[in-house]
Amino acid sequence: MIIVTGGAGFIGSVVVWKLNLLGRDDVIIVDRLGDEEKWKNLNGLKYADIFHKDEFYDLIVEESFPYSVEAVIHLGACSSTTEKDADYLLFNNFKYSQAVARFALERDARFIYASSAATYGDGSNGYQDNEETIENLRPLNMYGYSKQMFDLWIKRKNLFDKVVGLKYFNVYGPNEYHKGDMRSVVHKAFEQAVHSGKVKLFKSYNEKFKDGEQMRDFIYVKDAVDMTLFFLENKRANGLFNIGTGQARTWNDLVTALFKALEMPVNIEYIDMPGYLRNKYQYFTQADVSKIKNFGFNSEIHSLEDGVSDYVKNYLLKNKFVAY
Repeated sequence: MIIVTGGAGFIGSVVVWKLNLLGRDDVIIVDRLGDEEKWKNLNGLKYADIFHKDEFYDLIVEESFPYSVEAVIHLGACSSTTEKDADYLLFNNFKYSQAVARFALERDARFIYASSAATYGDGSNGYQDNEETIENLRPLNMYGYSKQMFDLWIKRKNLFDKVVGLKYFNVYGPNEYHKGDMRSVVHKAFEQAVHSGKVKLFKSYNEKFKDGEQMRDFIYVKDAVDMTLFFLENKRANGLFNIGTGQARTWNDLVTALFKALEMPVNIEYIDMPGYLRNKYQYFTQADVSKIKNFGFNSEIHSLEDGVSDYVKNYLLKNKFVAY
């Protein structure tokens, strides 16, 4: 069996979809469905069983999980970069992950987990996925720090030669609709453009970047999933790996691609950034993807324009909410 925690979520559900395409339906989904219609991401997927995240935690801690396990793809977490409840993040993103890691390793199962590009903080220490230097990183918010805590725990336990940690950059695409304010800017901008003909972006408060020229490494979810599943079969590849395109692009580029896909004139309004975000804002992120390429990943990655176009034309405009 392959366990996918967060398997009803954004990236997780697309991972399950891709596993299905590869002929695998011996999948166990772990998640909390709640009342946000996350369940819709499950519609059309093939899987063997599903467990609530709390039930799964109890079962693995009590060592009473009823299935044999080949691999655990641990994507489940609180992914809100604005979450202020540090104790919640401590348990959900750190303690819970420790339990899942122990469970997988005790069974000699492949363990692949989601770290985050948020661990890189303001980028002053670079964006190289190097396990040797992660102590130097200083995340800007508690979400990023909770991910950093687990990376550091894996290192202290000398486990990076046995497991894979994935530092996802800015992922966008179908299956993110339940995420509320944590949806990608592509989806939020689509709604604004369709309803008002205009998209609002934050002004820059860094003299090095003009308004809308703040830069991110935007990666289409289909590419992020291909990179994730690369490690399922390539078991000689272990350690931390960036999941991105390797090419930073501006918010203006992203919104321009959106308007082009909609065949609408570009219309951007720059608005004040909330005060609570100004000291926690990343002005530049760009994944160094040389490491994953050196291990043999060579699949073609969508350009920003192609990814946004596919998302808009084949999903958003068709009111198609899932990638399958």
